[in-house]
Amino acid sequence: MNSSESAAPRPQHVGVIGLGAMGGGMARSLRRAGHTVHVVDVRADVARAFAAEGGFACESPAALAQQCDVIVSVVINAAQTETVLFGENGCAAAMRPGSVFVMCSTVDPRWSAAMEARLAELGILYLDAPISGGAAKAQAGQITMMTAGRPEAYQTCGPLLDAMAAKVYRLGERAGAGSKVKVINQLLAGVHIAAAAEAMALGLREGVDPDALYEVITHSAGNSWMFENRMSHVLAGDYTPLSAVDIFVKDLGLVLDLARSSKFPLPLSSTAHQMFMQASSAGFAKEDDSAVIKIFPGIALPAAKPHADDQQTDPQGKAK
Repeated sequence: MNSSESAAPRPQHVGVIGLGAMGGGMARSLRRAGHTVHVVDVRADVARAFAAEGGFACESPAALAQQCDVIVSVVINAAQTETVLFGENGCAAAMRPGSVFVMCSTVDPRWSAAMEARLAELGILYLDAPISGGAAKAQAGQITMMTAGRPEAYQTCGPLLDAMAAKVYRLGERAGAGSKVKVINQLLAGVHIAAAAEAMALGLREGVDPDALYEVITHSAGNSWMFENRMSHVLAGDYTPLSAVDIFVKDLGLVLDLARSSKFPLPLSSTAHQMFMQASSAGFAKEDDSAVIKIFPGIALPAAKPHADDQQTDPQGKAK
């Protein structure tokens, strides 16, 4: 669903903080839609490269905020978001009253609600807007955004959301609802990856031809998007991180924290979290999340082999 009914939105000055796998594509989608895009990244060379293609590289979030009425933050977690806002040269002190901060990270929903209230005291509007879809969809302006916030925030940034996303879901008029839906998505994604790894590991242990197993499962009722996508990485022996093991250590931790607050049992999520924790502690923290298969003993994993770049998108939506 589109967040704005305007057929010809006027160009806006928009800031993007974080030019990782997701943020870089989102910034390019905004530029392609005709908006003037100001960017900040901890890697100054990445920001300068973006500016060389069209746009402006800023030295700090504060400098960026002086140019923009909407800031889109695409960093990894809540701690980085707080630094962007309130750290040295943070953007909050420089943002004009009525401007909008769009928070795209996967965070605790309670933290997101508290941040909305904190920024409201400064006259700044806040949109709880975690994302999903992966790098390819970010480049194409086809991500999904799970949003919640005040109507005034949508009035200011609606056309910008539509430039970045194929689906902009409005889930409430207060922050937190978007993050709750994203956390539930991460529950499913993490459990599906863990289950896919377990199934492939059993097949390898039993001596089943892994390519044949992959072919059969991806055409049978047991298939899942995660099995089809992530087990292709295992077959290629390529653990280049599209979404790292430690992303799920964090995100499944958020799932369990949310459920713990209401004493709600999540046995599958707990097991999957332990599997990713085990993979992380075994030295695979920065590898692709499919490396969770490496926790299973006594299986022969395929060696790396040349293969075509994976064009399927990552439903995590994470900045790497």
